[in-house]
Amino acid sequence: MVLTSQFEVDNTREKLARLEERLQALRNENGGNQRVRDLTKASLSRIIKQLKEEIAVYKARHMATR
Repeated sequence: MVLTSQFEVDNTREKLARLEERLQALRNENGGNQRVRDLTKASLSRIIKQLKEEIAVYKARHMATR
């Protein structure tokens, strides 16, 4: 996905914050299926990385146009 406006960046930052909170909660969790928890953490980590990259690309493009 390519972010095209500051509105999208703001929404992406909100999503990113929620995902990071969920990842931290999973890291602190002990019960349940460890394999499922590990797979979920890996998935969340990939999504978090992707969102951070999208924000960085937007910032780089936005700064280049100024």
